[in-house]
Amino acid sequence: MADEHHPTRQREAFFGRLKGPKLRPHQAELIAARLPELRLDLDRPAPEDLASLFSAPVTAVRLEIGFGGGEHLLHRTGEAPQVGFIGVEPFVNGMAKLLSAQEDAPRPNLRLYDDDATRLLDWLPEASLSGVDLLYPDPWPKKRHFKRRFVSHRNLDRLARVMRPGAAFRFASDIDTYVDWTLIHCRDHPAFEWTATTVADWHAPYAGWPGTRYEAKAIREGRRPAYLTFLRV
Repeated sequence: MADEHHPTRQREAFFGRLKGPKLRPHQAELIAARLPELRLDLDRPAPEDLASLFSAPVTAVRLEIGFGGGEHLLHRTGEAPQVGFIGVEPFVNGMAKLLSAQEDAPRPNLRLYDDDATRLLDWLPEASLSGVDLLYPDPWPKKRHFKRRFVSHRNLDRLARVMRPGAAFRFASDIDTYVDWTLIHCRDHPAFEWTATTVADWHAPYAGWPGTRYEAKAIREGRRPAYLTFLRV
């Protein structure tokens, strides 16, 4: 039976498990009380100007799909308070970690969504985003699961619709097969252009990159991350 608050979770098309270890009492309180204040309500029409979603004045809006524990998202919201950020993460424990981390330093330029990112993409207005980050997504390494990889022609169509011309789609992964997969899919999509000019470009972290725990683990285990940037043409 689907979660009554998450009707699409029967599909689980692009994400795996939804819960890990039992939440601590305070984390559960944050999920119950704080998340509803920050969660986007997709049952209402999307505003023409996404800036109206935020309690602080913002000049642009970015999206991070699958923010994990929220390290990168929290860093970026603090680094650029004039930019609105929407963070998507269906994994309850990851959402709880982010809510706990920002409790002492609330981010008025942050909104959240805890379900399937494709629903959010279909809800957003055309050409409304100044950038999209997809960082260390689940690689679904088995061939029979490739259809569950987030990068696909259909989802690139979704991204192209909501991204402004010149907006950057940033993809990071330590899994070579998923990096190759993404390069091929973006190369074959007319709306995206890879920005790299040298080999070093796609092994250099993004400007202001704070690092993540998952990235550190990948490096310890001998996997070299790739950082790809594609522009919406």
